[in-house]
Amino acid sequence: AALNDGLRSQVSAALKEGRVTPTELCQRCLALIKSTKFLNAYITVAEETALKQAEESEKRYKRGQPLGILDGIPIAVKDNFNTAGIETTCASNMLKGYISPYNATVVQKLLDHGAVLLGKTNLDEFAMGSGSTDGVFGPVRNPWSYSKQYKEKSVPRSHSEDEESNWVITGGSSGGSAAAVSSFTCFAALGSDTGGSTRNPAAHCGVVGLKPTYGLISRHGLIPLVNSMDVPGILTRCVDDAAVLLGSLAGHDPKDSTTIQDEFKPFELPNLTDVSKLSIGIPKEYHAPGLSSEIVALWSKAADLFKNAGAKVVEVSLPHTRYSIVCYHVLCTAEVASNMARFDGLEYGHRSDMKDSTESMYAATRREGFNDVVRGRILSGNYFLLKQNYEKYFVKAQKVRRLIANDFVKVFRSGVDVLLTPTTLSDAAPYMEFIQEDNRTRSAQDDILTQAANMAGLPAISVPTALSERGLPVGLQFIGRSFQEKQLLTVAKWFEKQVQFPVIQLEEVKRHDNGVFQHQKSASFS
Repeated sequence: AALNDGLRSQVSAALKEGRVTPTELCQRCLALIKSTKFLNAYITVAEETALKQAEESEKRYKRGQPLGILDGIPIAVKDNFNTAGIETTCASNMLKGYISPYNATVVQKLLDHGAVLLGKTNLDEFAMGSGSTDGVFGPVRNPWSYSKQYKEKSVPRSHSEDEESNWVITGGSSGGSAAAVSSFTCFAALGSDTGGSTRNPAAHCGVVGLKPTYGLISRHGLIPLVNSMDVPGILTRCVDDAAVLLGSLAGHDPKDSTTIQDEFKPFELPNLTDVSKLSIGIPKEYHAPGLSSEIVALWSKAADLFKNAGAKVVEVSLPHTRYSIVCYHVLCTAEVASNMARFDGLEYGHRSDMKDSTESMYAATRREGFNDVVRGRILSGNYFLLKQNYEKYFVKAQKVRRLIANDFVKVFRSGVDVLLTPTTLSDAAPYMEFIQEDNRTRSAQDDILTQAANMAGLPAISVPTALSERGLPVGLQFIGRSFQEKQLLTVAKWFEKQVQFPVIQLEEVKRHDNGVFQHQKSASFS
């Protein structure tokens, strides 16, 4: 039952009172990882390390000296964060077998708070994608594909069509982390968010996905994709738990010069009862092409929810939003080209056997190590950075980025507290349908509602809202003012309480692990 409880009020209390031990909790999660192996959520499971960490946690609880709420809590980490002694692959042949000599700052902070690291989760290669389908270890399956809710609604198109071809994607690129949290194999997970890579899979997997303000959490040890937009993301089963993790991770890091200098004070979220002083903005540009009528209806219903509760709901304009996806593509690929230059076969990672010359070894290493998606982005980025193209593309994109950021500044200055938008264009697509289009087209479509927040560096959170007609999760996104995470999360928590999103009923796992999912309370640890 503890697997479906909240961190602060439930699990942490159960650990303190000795009703469950950290080792029992860890063993339960490890057993669930094994019984949900078909989801392909994990690349590496650090069973031995996790059990040792759980033992240490148990000793602290016996002494009455736990390190805090996270002590003994099983967590997972996306496989593009460095972890000392545990392989870090970025789901790429380029880094297969690479073991980092140090922990990413966020990983170290979680361990310092007593969290138990279960393993590393699956992703798109080097986090380039929006489906978690393009990694070298294969695609991640959405746990909701095997839920009672989805199975009751999905009708196979033909007798020959079985559930092997009927499963849906998790979204990406942090799909492994979202699937891990959604399937109860851990209480929280780290993702990364460059253009929506935490919020997108959170929406598709029915969990909470938080992208904090750029600079609030250290990027040190996160293998970079786009340095100016990357943010470590947080995936949990409820908003309160996201606040707990944020409190442990946020703050200055001398190893990352882009982090804030001010001290960050962790906060407990209040229970908002009066929303009459709130102003909720509805950006008209987010009625994007391809937005499903079902999502539009839910978005409208959510706005009415705030309105009926007394909040001021206003339509606002972010006029440069329509240029954001093109602008993002130029800046993203340019920074990717620069970041991927380090993978040359000399210092770490894959090295080709080609011995004709240094240049041929470089070329062969990168051809063998990177997939088509990564190579395509490197090629695009280098084109935009050519001397004759630099001003025309890269510099112009930076100017447009400033205009996009200014749009948000103007809206928030007008008195709007939080923006309410959809997170995704539709619910999760079936895998066979999703792979019909190439990665670049899919990413351009799927990031359209999320990546502007990355370009402006603003905090944003996706909250699971309802099930679609197909029985799959749909999330809505709240975008807040810079460094105003407390206000953003307080509004998100109020909304979460109003919508009462249903708990996943995992039929497939019940067969393997009978009785785990009988408890139907709010799925959180805090």
